[in-house]
Amino acid sequence: MTVTLLQLIAGLVLLYYGAEFLVKGGSRIAFSLGVPPLVIGLTLIAAATSAPELVVSLAAVLKGNSDLSAGNVIGSNICNVALIMGTAALLMPLPVDRRLLRFDLPVLAAASIVFAAAGIGFGRISRGVGLLLFAGLIGYILRNLYCARHGGDVNGSSDEVDTTRITSCTGWLLAALMVAGGTGMLTFGGDQLVRAAVAVSRYFGVSDAVVGLTVVAVGTSLPELATSVLAAIRKQSDIAIGNVVGSNIFNLLAIIGITSMVRPIQPAGITLVDWGMMGLTTLLLFPLALSRRGITRWHGAVLLALYVGYTVFLVVKHV
Repeated sequence: MTVTLLQLIAGLVLLYYGAEFLVKGGSRIAFSLGVPPLVIGLTLIAAATSAPELVVSLAAVLKGNSDLSAGNVIGSNICNVALIMGTAALLMPLPVDRRLLRFDLPVLAAASIVFAAAGIGFGRISRGVGLLLFAGLIGYILRNLYCARHGGDVNGSSDEVDTTRITSCTGWLLAALMVAGGTGMLTFGGDQLVRAAVAVSRYFGVSDAVVGLTVVAVGTSLPELATSVLAAIRKQSDIAIGNVVGSNIFNLLAIIGITSMVRPIQPAGITLVDWGMMGLTTLLLFPLALSRRGITRWHGAVLLALYVGYTVFLVVKHV
């Protein structure tokens, strides 16, 4: 139990400083390149904080555990919206850039539909579906970068973003090291917390099913939680929201895309309630983005209550 406690402490420390370095390095790169922070949140930071999900999902699918791979992504997407965005909004109300409604949220909704249609309708995510999702990822990244560099409809604000302009090779190297180091710390920190949480759960007799649907999903989403909460505290709402939306897009297009190309995923243990919860949290993003006041503390409380209710349902059903 002492080792588990040390893992918990180490994981928390690594997550905090990893988020610190990632947000700061990403902000400097965004400002110096003239790329809005929202785009950095939707691409670079989202990809970096999705690293734990990719590691867990690849390991699971290679071991033939498709349920864990699919459940990790579904649970993480639910967690990102309900738990992480809810927590961030409680700490600091989050203004929402309307650009999300025009492109990013429709992309997320489309990817969710493709994933759910294949999983529910055909009972498997084939290599062909995986290739389609991964192709969507390439197109998504290229479109974001093109619009950012050519004055498209990417307009994220930059309130309190680190506006240190990089003017030397040393500065670029330092910013790159901050992003790389932050990514590594987030990944390792999330892994340590997952290991510790699973050990604690099993110590207290919680079933493996509940651990897979909750602890692993939440554990691999801890980098997103640390990054979004820290960004919200610093009033970097574009990074806080962009990180959540971008991470969900990356979870579907990159993680499901890559893992299903390696080996087709058969999510037999995923229920309609789980699919439905993922769909509900995705749909809720549209009215939240339309709200003139953005995501308020009241919205945050509702999202958290939704997540608690879902978690209680899982515990009652599987224990």
